[in-house]
Amino acid sequence: MGLNAWFECFSGCGVRYSLEDIIYRCPTCGGLLEVRHDIAALTQRSASEWRQLFDSRLGSESGVWSRKEVVLPDLRPESIVSLGEGNSPLIRSEALARELGLSEIRIKQCGTSHTGSFKDLGMTVLVSMVNQIRSKVRAVACASTGDTSAALSAYCAASGLPSIVFLPRDKVSLAQLIQPIANGAITLSIDTDFDGCMKIVQEITNDGSIYLANSMNSLRIEGQKTISFEIAQQLGWDVPDFVVVPGGNLGNISAIANGFLLMKQMGLITRIPCLVCAQAERANPFYRAYVHGFDRMEAMTAGDTLATAIRIGNPVSFPKAVQAMKKTNGIVEEVTESELADAANRVDRMGFFNDPQTGVALAATMKLVRKGSIPKSSKVVVISTAHGLKFVDFKLRFHRGELPGTSTDLANLPIEVPSNPDAIRSVIDQRLPALSRNSG
Repeated sequence: MGLNAWFECFSGCGVRYSLEDIIYRCPTCGGLLEVRHDIAALTQRSASEWRQLFDSRLGSESGVWSRKEVVLPDLRPESIVSLGEGNSPLIRSEALARELGLSEIRIKQCGTSHTGSFKDLGMTVLVSMVNQIRSKVRAVACASTGDTSAALSAYCAASGLPSIVFLPRDKVSLAQLIQPIANGAITLSIDTDFDGCMKIVQEITNDGSIYLANSMNSLRIEGQKTISFEIAQQLGWDVPDFVVVPGGNLGNISAIANGFLLMKQMGLITRIPCLVCAQAERANPFYRAYVHGFDRMEAMTAGDTLATAIRIGNPVSFPKAVQAMKKTNGIVEEVTESELADAANRVDRMGFFNDPQTGVALAATMKLVRKGSIPKSSKVVVISTAHGLKFVDFKLRFHRGELPGTSTDLANLPIEVPSNPDAIRSVIDQRLPALSRNSG
C-alpha cells in the first residue's frame, strides 16, 4: 500500500509540493499550504483493519508515531525525533458533570506531554522532517507565547539542530522562559507582542536557511491532529458530541478538525463532533469574526490577559479555522478574565491543576451549557493544552486574591500555626466537620 502525503495550497490552486520543500505559502496566491494525504490509498485498508492496527500499538512510546501512516507516511524511520509525546490521558470528571448537569465530561490532558503542552505533538513532526533535510538549513526558529519555544528547543536539542526562539518581553511565564534557555536555544526577548514577533520571524526565515516552526507551517498541524485520533480511540472508536479547544493562533482547532474529518473519510468514525473554539475576551479576533458570520477577520492588538499563551490578535491560521468551524458546525465563545480564572480554579477543586488557557475552555463550556448551546444530554471533551505548573504565578495570584473579580471562596492559602499539637488540632477542627455519631 503506497501511502504518501504532500503540501497543497489551502486556497485551491491545486499545485503540489514535496514535504521536503522549504515552503510555507503558495507562490501563486500567497495562501497557506496544508498537508494532504492520498485518501484512496488509505481506504484500501478497511476501517476495522485500521482500528486493529492502531489498537495493537496502544502503549507505544509515541502517540504521534504510532499513527505514522496518517501523519508522515514517507518519512524515513531514522529521521524521527521523539520524546515520548502524546498518549495523554482522557479523564472523566463525575464531579464536573454533576455541577454542570451534563451527561458526561472529560478533560484531555495534553499538558502531560514532554515539555508540558500539546505543542510537542506538532513539533516532533516538524523537527523530524527538518532532521531529514538538515543539510539545507542552519537552524529552526519560531515566535512564541511560551509553549512553542519550549517544544522547539527540546526537540531541536534532542536532534542536535540549533534553535532560535522569539519571545515577547515580559509576556511569558518564567516557567516557560526557562525551558528554551535550559535546552540551549538562542533566546531573543523582544520588546513587542506575539504578533510583532511573528512578523520578525517570518522575515528572518524568508531565505529558507532558517526553517520556520510556527503553525503557518502545516507540518505542525499534522502532529496535533493526532489529538482527535487519541480521543476516538480512548472512547472505543466513538466521538463526543462537543470538543472544546482554547483558541489563539488557531492552528490547534484546525488540526483537531482535520483529525476527525480524516477519520470519517477512513471509516474509523461515523460522525464528527461539534468543535467549540474558546477565546479570552481581550484577545478575541476569531470570536468577533464568528458573530459576523466570518465575512471578515479584523486583526486587533490583543490586550493583557491571564491566558498569555493565546494572547494573539492576528491569528495566522484564521482561514483554516473558519473551514474547521464550518465543517464541524462549530461554535466560538469568549470569556472574561474573572470567568476563566474562576473556572480553572474551581475545577482544580475536582482534582485537576488547570492552566489559564484550559480555564478559557472550561469557562466557555460552562457558558454554553447555561445558554443551552451545549444540551445537558451531551458528552463533552475539553482540551487542556498545557500543565498548570507552567503558570504557577497565575495560581498564586488567584489564591492571594490578587485577581480582581474572582471568587474569594476558592482561595486556599497555607495557614500559619505554632509548633503546638493543640493549636494545630484546633485549626483542623475549625476546618473539618465533626464525624456524625450513630446512636445505634
